[in-house]
Amino acid sequence: MSIELHTFDTPNGRKISVALEEMGLPYSVHVVDITRGEQHDPGFVRLSPNHKIPAIVDPDGPGGKPISVFESGAILFYLGEKTGKFWPSDLRTRTTVMEWLMFQMGGFGPMPGQVHHFIALEDETSRTYGLKRYMAETRRLYGVMDARLAENEYFAGELSIADFAILAWAWRHPRHKVELADFPHVARWYQALMARPGVARGFAVPLKRD
Repeated sequence: MSIELHTFDTPNGRKISVALEEMGLPYSVHVVDITRGEQHDPGFVRLSPNHKIPAIVDPDGPGGKPISVFESGAILFYLGEKTGKFWPSDLRTRTTVMEWLMFQMGGFGPMPGQVHHFIALEDETSRTYGLKRYMAETRRLYGVMDARLAENEYFAGELSIADFAILAWAWRHPRHKVELADFPHVARWYQALMARPGVARGFAVPLKRD
């Protein structure tokens, strides 16, 4: 049975569409238009108590019973556990995957997200302060990523859910005002992942209404 993906066209939404495509899982998209406040609809809040996309419903969950999962990192963890794909069985390697997944969830997501917020402000004083603060931190995080990828093909050595999580935010690098040429190892990693058919399908699937 197909997994229900409740989502919108954002980096956190794309993490899951990319992972589902790469893992070869059947799924259907249920658009939650956050520009219209649909994330506050009672039906969606029952799936995602934090009023945030994405969320999934897997009718064939543990023990063959349906399960809903919210928070993109938790969804990636669940899908990795369910399929065994991009989620190593070795504890040492799996810990590395979790480290880089948490790096994305705690840093390379919230910080670029603040850039998205401040860049849209019309008040120049607030805009300038916010952009200076959060663009600097975003560039620092790109530097951390570049240093890691200088010595590793992927963030945890092998391709993993951590790469999908980070990729969905790196996808927005033009909006971050970041040139990937400034971070050549990130650029190499980004181009290699975006060339994967599953990743391409994950970014191509419509996650918003016309």
